[in-house]
Amino acid sequence: MDKQLTLHYEHIFEEDLLKEINSVGTFKSFEEGEKLMDIGSKITYMPLLLEGAIKILREDEQGDELVLYFLERGDTCAMTLSCCIGNAISEIRAMTETKTRVIMIPVQKMEDWMSKYKTWQNFILESYQNRMKEMLEAIDSIAFLNMDERLLKYLRDKAMVNGNEAIKTTHQDIAFDLHTSRVVVSRLLKKLEKDNKIKLNRNLITVIDL
Repeated sequence: MDKQLTLHYEHIFEEDLLKEINSVGTFKSFEEGEKLMDIGSKITYMPLLLEGAIKILREDEQGDELVLYFLERGDTCAMTLSCCIGNAISEIRAMTETKTRVIMIPVQKMEDWMSKYKTWQNFILESYQNRMKEMLEAIDSIAFLNMDERLLKYLRDKAMVNGNEAIKTTHQDIAFDLHTSRVVVSRLLKKLEKDNKIKLNRNLITVIDL
């Protein structure tokens, strides 16, 4: 039995289910910035996150991206679950935030386990609820928050899933994720630093106000 699978999921799944996951799943490791899933690709597996962090993005017709939410250890992606159940293609892009390790579950096992294991059913339903809540928060932040508030929320979320208040990133990368310009991001970062909410260094942002 994989140690990380047992450590992070034994409080969620019963032993028989853990054994099945371990036997049918494929363990994969990714470096920071790698693409796990892309828009338009066929979904053949559901990822369970064992280590690291993943960001889930949408893309507009011009190819600009927007971060919907982050996944951390113990999570799975509701958009992926939806595509699995509907036998559809992916409508999201999944990129690793840090070095990441996942176990890929074949999609055909999802329905079997929904009726076979109550813990799996509960996990899937709870994952839907949590991810939908995060997507609503993303929509609310776009609709109701000022850009400086959106930026601070993004930095806090990023620090949380990375488990580190010091974030290695560039102003341009943040601009891509928030679907805005680098100039706007740079100006607002300086404002947040002046307000003592973050500390800026070269390609490093430390979130003070978590």
